[in-house]
Amino acid sequence: MSLFLIALAAIFSVINPLGTVPIFVGLTKEKTKKEINKIALATAINVLIILLISFYLGKFILLFFGISLNSLKIAGGLIIASSGFALLTGKFSQHKGMNEKNKNAAMERDEVSLTPLAIPMLAGPGTISLLITYHQEYTQVLERGILTAAILVISVLIYITLRSSNLIIKALGPNGINALSRIIGFIVIAIGVEYILSTVILLLK
Repeated sequence: MSLFLIALAAIFSVINPLGTVPIFVGLTKEKTKKEINKIALATAINVLIILLISFYLGKFILLFFGISLNSLKIAGGLIIASSGFALLTGKFSQHKGMNEKNKNAAMERDEVSLTPLAIPMLAGPGTISLLITYHQEYTQVLERGILTAAILVISVLIYITLRSSNLIIKALGPNGINALSRIIGFIVIAIGVEYILSTVILLLK
């Protein structure tokens, strides 16, 4: 249970569905409620597929490029920490490449569930590197089953968050979402720094 909760909290913080809510609302503002629900479901399914592929097949990427786990943890820690700083400074969308030009281009597309919502807004490099690290660190069948369950729950939470995006905006408002994103950003920075420090200490030993 402790592994499940730790993984759930870490993955949810790095993915940060709340930070995607304003983007989702902007991209679906001309859609009907049924269409919004459909896009939310498709986005959650795409994220689930990406996360499972990253978790179970990511090790082959390391082998192909000859990357060690320690190098991945340091690089992943830097990416995660930079995402946290972007949340903390209110530049999460820009950090994910969603500037005004890209946002306008995305709004002209009919299909937005895979890009830009699933990639790169939700399942970005930080999340992928985190899952590859988990797969390398937790090798028991039970542990990997628990982590898979955490990924499934995260996908459900993403669906619920996106489907309720308009309600969240009305309840919290832009200022409330920004405040929550900054709190989550601080946690994400801590996760990234922890990965870097633990790896450096291990190498020094």
